[in-house]
Amino acid sequence: MGPAIPILSVGTSAAVALSLLAGCTVGPDYQAPAAPHVPRLTETPLPARMGAAGASQILVDGRDIPGDWWTMFHSPEITSLVSRALTANPDLAAAQATLLEARQNRRAEQGALFPTVTANGTAERERTSLSAVGFGSGSETYDFYSLGLNVSYTLDTFGGVRRQVEALGATAEYQRFQLEGSYLTLAANVASAAITEASLRAQIATVEDIVRTESAGLDILQKRFALGGVSQVDVLQQRATRDQEAALLPGLRKQLEQERNQLAVYLGTQPGNYAEPALNLDELTLPGELPVSLPSKLVAQRPDIQAYGALLHQATAQVGVATANMLPSLSLTATYGREGALTSQLFTPAGLVASIAASIAQPVFEGGTLLARKRAAVAAMQVAAAQYSSTVNTAFQNVANALVALKRDAETLQADQTAEATAAASLAVARGQYAAGGGTYLNVLTAEQTEQNARLNVVTARANRFTDSVALFQALGGGWWNRDDVDPLVAKCCGVLP
Repeated sequence: MGPAIPILSVGTSAAVALSLLAGCTVGPDYQAPAAPHVPRLTETPLPARMGAAGASQILVDGRDIPGDWWTMFHSPEITSLVSRALTANPDLAAAQATLLEARQNRRAEQGALFPTVTANGTAERERTSLSAVGFGSGSETYDFYSLGLNVSYTLDTFGGVRRQVEALGATAEYQRFQLEGSYLTLAANVASAAITEASLRAQIATVEDIVRTESAGLDILQKRFALGGVSQVDVLQQRATRDQEAALLPGLRKQLEQERNQLAVYLGTQPGNYAEPALNLDELTLPGELPVSLPSKLVAQRPDIQAYGALLHQATAQVGVATANMLPSLSLTATYGREGALTSQLFTPAGLVASIAASIAQPVFEGGTLLARKRAAVAAMQVAAAQYSSTVNTAFQNVANALVALKRDAETLQADQTAEATAAASLAVARGQYAAGGGTYLNVLTAEQTEQNARLNVVTARANRFTDSVALFQALGGGWWNRDDVDPLVAKCCGVLP
C-alpha cells in the first residue's frame, strides 16, 4: 500500500495555481518614453535680452509659467475675454463631457473584474393533458414556484480584462490632456484675436490719419491750382494717393468685424450679441520677462505630448488584450435557490436546489483571426510610438519658431521705427524743397507713400511682438499645471512639478 496522499494538498495546490494565474498579465508593460536630450531649443543660442531699452524682453531659462499667463499683458479686456471664454465656450464643455464619458467607460469595464450576481424568480401555472403523456384522459393543473441566485465569474487568468481597463484608463488620460489642450488653445486664440483686433484698430486709425493728411494736402493743391500755382497733374496725383490710402479702409474694417465675430464665437455667443469695448494697442503691456522651459521639462508640459503618450499607453495595453484572447479562459458558475409546487415548500429542506460548475475554453482554430488581431495591435503600438515621436519633434519646433520669431520681431520693430523716422525726415525735406520750388511734386508723393507704409509697418511689428509672445506661452504648454482646478498630484505624476 502506497503512502497516503493528503486530500487537502490537491485543493491547496489548485488554489495556489489559480492565484498565480490570476496574477499573470500578458503583453508589454507601458514605459513612458524618455525626454529627448538636447542642449538647447534653437539651432543657435539666443540673446538673453531682445529689443531696445524700454521695449525689451528678457528670456529666463527655467522660469515657471503661471496658469493665467494672459494676465502678463496687463489688459483687463484680455483677462476678461479669456476668463469668460473658459467658462462659456461650448467646445470646452464638449471636451469636459468627453472626458467624463471616457472615465465612466473605464469604470464600467472594471465591473468585469468582479463576479456577476443575478437574482431571479418565477411563478408558473400550467395545465397539461394527461392523454398526451399516456396517463389516461383529462388534464392536470399544477403550480410551480422558484427563487434563486445565479453567480458567474470569468477569471482574468491572463490579465486580458485588466489590460482592457488599463487601455480605457489611458483613453481617459488622453481625453484629459485633450481637455487641457482645449483650454490652452482657447486661451491663446482669444488673446491672439484680441491683440489682432487692437492691431487692426491701430492700423485703421493710422490710415484714417493718413487720409485726413492727404485730403488736407489735396485741398491746398486745388486752391493753388485755381490760382495757377500748380498743374492739374499734381492735383490728380495727390487725389490718387489719397484714394489709394482710403481704399485700404474697407478691407481693414472687414478684418476687424470678422475678428470680433470670431471672439463672439470663442465666448460661446453669436456675433449679434457681442458688444465688448474696443481694444487699444497702446494700452497693452509687452511681457518684460518670458519663461523658457528647459528641454527636459517641455515634454511634461505640453498637453499634446502627454495626450499622445496616453495613446501609446492605450495601444500598448491593447497588445496585452489581444494576447490574452489567444489563451485559455476559466469560468465559474453557481446557483442557489428554492423550488416547489407551493409557496410554503420554497423554504423547506426539500425545496433547496444548488449547483456549481467550472469550465475552461481554449481557442483552437479561429482561421488566423486572433493572431492577426495581435499583430494588428502590435502595428498600432508602433504607429502610436511614431506619432508620439513626431509630436515631440513638432513641439520643439513650435517653441523654436516662437523664440526665433520674438528675436526677429524685436529686430524688425527697431528697423521699422528707424525707417519711419528716416521716412518722416525725407518727407519733410521733399515738402520743403517743393515749397521752395526746388523739387517736383512726384518726389513729395513718393516720400509720402514711403512714410505712410513705414507707419503701418511699425503698427504691425508692434502687434507681432504681442502675438508671438502668446505663441511662446502656448508652445511651452501654457502653465496648465499651475491652474487652481488641476490636481497637483496629476501634475507631479506627469513630471511637471517636483
